[in-house]
Amino acid sequence: MEVSVCMAAYHGERYIEAQIRSVLPQLRQGDELLVSDDAPGGETERIVRALALEDARVRYLRGPGQGVVRNFASVLSAASGDVMFLCDQDDVWLPDKLRLVLREIEGGACLVVHDARVTDENLRVTAPSYFALHGSRPGFWRNFLRNSYMGCCMAFTRDVRDAALPFPSGIPMHDQWIGLAAERRGRVCFLPQALLLYRRNGDNVTGGRTSAAQKILWRLSLLRALLSEK
Repeated sequence: MEVSVCMAAYHGERYIEAQIRSVLPQLRQGDELLVSDDAPGGETERIVRALALEDARVRYLRGPGQGVVRNFASVLSAASGDVMFLCDQDDVWLPDKLRLVLREIEGGACLVVHDARVTDENLRVTAPSYFALHGSRPGFWRNFLRNSYMGCCMAFTRDVRDAALPFPSGIPMHDQWIGLAAERRGRVCFLPQALLLYRRNGDNVTGGRTSAAQKILWRLSLLRALLSEK
């Protein structure tokens, strides 16, 4: 069971090397780490290409330049693994993340989302459990109304990837759409172990606050996309 780690990058030079170096020791022969760079030509590209010279499992890709959702769609489309791990540019994988997640998928889960320790930009823990902060747990309608799916903590089978792509226009974020697609197709596992340091800093592309009106519009877009699924 080969793994594709799929990272969407955008001006990620501050933390991306540390993140990649936390991932690589867990990968096996035949696995891959794809980095899709939505701002090519800068320091992020230089860093990733240098790491690719050290380790052939790292692949640098030019992103579509259309924002984080389309960037993740692009890198997922390029992935060849049996299992896809989503990866952000500024977090840190903790030891055994890959092994423990794969164990659940080998046991029949089509998607796994694990807990994380929330940290500040210097990796000082500010909350020991993202799940506890957000009341995360499975359930289609529960996650339609209040999303528990955080992409950097998710892995899923190629079948889920194929069902989720192409992402519909107007969805709020890719992770919620993928999670709901998995909920409709198989067993989803919420793994209680914290297997990631989830770095919160001023450069994060995702995770900010949104207005009530925007949330309603996003739910309507999600509902339209779900109703139009074949």
